Amino acid sequence: MSINLFIELFEFANFLADEAAKISRKYFRQPLLIDSKENKTPVTIADREIELRLRELIKQHYPEHGIIGEEFANSAESAEYCWVLDPIDGTVAFSTGKPTFTTLVALLHNGVPFLSVIDQAISQERFSALAGNVAQLNGQNLATSSVKQLSDVRLNATTPYMFTSNYERECFERVRQQVRLTAFGGDAYAFGLLASGHIDIIMEADLQYYDVAALIPIITASGGVISDWLGNPLTREFNGQCLACANFELQQQVLRVIKNI
Repeated sequence: MSINLFIELFEFANFLADEAAKISRKYFRQPLLIDSKENKTPVTIADREIELRLRELIKQHYPEHGIIGEEFANSAESAEYCWVLDPIDGTVAFSTGKPTFTTLVALLHNGVPFLSVIDQAISQERFSALAGNVAQLNGQNLATSSVKQLSDVRLNATTPYMFTSNYERECFERVRQQVRLTAFGGDAYAFGLLASGHIDIIMEADLQYYDVAALIPIITASGGVISDWLGNPLTREFNGQCLACANFELQQQVLRVIKNI
């Protein structure tokens, strides 16, 4: 892949985020009908309108590219280049007027995420990364925290209710008992905060690939590590469990706590 194509695709990803932001700002803190999907998760007109707009733009500019999205059927998902879209990550936050929802845009090359954007439209914070480059927030380079001990860690999870099995609840509780403080909320926005050095560890469960694809380039390019709860890469077949850490040393400590060794 040429550097010119790299830059072109990265600029297009940012254009998609710009278009999504126009729509999310239009509906934010306005009266909304909140529907429930078959999996009981909420969805609004904003989710659907954003994804339809982004799909339309991708098909116009790159008709040969695949698309994986949250709200509509996947298209050519095995293509060399495939976009992964989460139009509003944090629909609950969006629906309750909290400016912590984000739009997630990632591009896979042969199945591997190599560029991504996490965009918060209200605060106008855009986390982004392109393979081989440093992650950035609005053009400023990012770096994860230097915390190396669990006893100093700031731990985050979107909600304790995402840990649906006894195994998940017990693992999270073991980690929680060893850290300095624990916070909840944030959805994908929290991963941008980890990349910025404000959170040290994030444990999540019950996620889908469209929830995590955009996180991978940003976390790794800022110096962090992101995997499942066993330390494996997050592929399209991952089991929904996600662990992001500010550095490799923290990840290894958490993995030992999870394994209870």
